[in-house]
Amino acid sequence: MYPEDRVLVAYMPTPADFSIVESEGWYRIPMSAAPKGLFAEYFAFYFGRAFGPKKWAIHAYARRTGHELITRRDLFPKEVDHPHAGDLYYKVQLGPLHYLDRPIISLHWRRVTFIHTTWDRFQSASELNDLFVDGDAYVDRAFAILKERDPEVDGLEDCS
Repeated sequence: MYPEDRVLVAYMPTPADFSIVESEGWYRIPMSAAPKGLFAEYFAFYFGRAFGPKKWAIHAYARRTGHELITRRDLFPKEVDHPHAGDLYYKVQLGPLHYLDRPIISLHWRRVTFIHTTWDRFQSASELNDLFVDGDAYVDRAFAILKERDPEVDGLEDCS
């Protein structure tokens, strides 16, 4: 884990969806709603209202090990008649799930779909707004964005 590693915080709507992450080690994102940053090294999960007392907080994360583009029908073969069965989804494969000792909470309810951040911010955050903090102690976000566009970027070169 490096300070500049990218973390994508993704909305987790229901405990049933989270049980797939826990038991099968993957997370789905509709291609039509996929964010830039699918190549983040880590995925973290922001729990929605259905999680009761654990709602509106990040409780867990996992390393992204890969992804593939497949239909919903292939993700859920028992739901072939689902209205979105033919839609394309990213199936993001994940490594072991890690639970935070101290969840990253939202002090106020907010609609979250995806949040891009870096590992150093994620590690030090106690509240959702901390994921956006700038400062000398944190990795330059411009570098993280350049790395996202080109994973081979090791630094900035003089273009003159």
